[in-house]
Amino acid sequence: MVADGVGVLALQGAFGRHVEALRRCGADAHEVRTQDQLLTCRALVVPGGESTTMIKLLRAFDLVEPLGKLLADGMPTFGTCAGMILLARSVSDGQPDQLSFGTVDIDVRRNGYGRQIDSFEADLDIAAIGPPALRAAFIRAPVVERAGSDVDVLATHEDIPVLCRQGPVLVSSFHPELSDDDRLHRYFLDDVVG
Repeated sequence: MVADGVGVLALQGAFGRHVEALRRCGADAHEVRTQDQLLTCRALVVPGGESTTMIKLLRAFDLVEPLGKLLADGMPTFGTCAGMILLARSVSDGQPDQLSFGTVDIDVRRNGYGRQIDSFEADLDIAAIGPPALRAAFIRAPVVERAGSDVDVLATHEDIPVLCRQGPVLVSSFHPELSDDDRLHRYFLDDVVG
């Protein structure tokens, strides 16, 4: 198969909003639920949602191995919230069988900012996309407890990394798809995917 579009893992979470944002940026974006759909992607977005549910669905749909191979081969990927958890090197406060692909050299703590009631919004200064500040929604968000030396920290909130990049992988603790500000999706397409 020829890799052509940008896939959005559509098993659970706010995948539809990512598809809309990518399409507004001019990308050929589509939902991914099967191995065949995954293999048509030249890049992938792993959305927010509930990471343990996403892991169960990845296993149920036999997507763990093919996704792991594509990530190991350097597929450009953008993981938001639960997507950050799935792409992290290690995860604390996870389930005993917590899956993470280890694509980005970060250690994260699930729900590090607290429960649903502790959700908040914050303005983030992100040099990579320029001013004005990006309004970011943090919903049961992971906290980055360590970022390796090869990880570029692109934004912080209260001195904690919330947007990181390592090579072809971009991860955020927050949900950029919940805003009408598409600059981070455009950055992913233009600078990460190329």
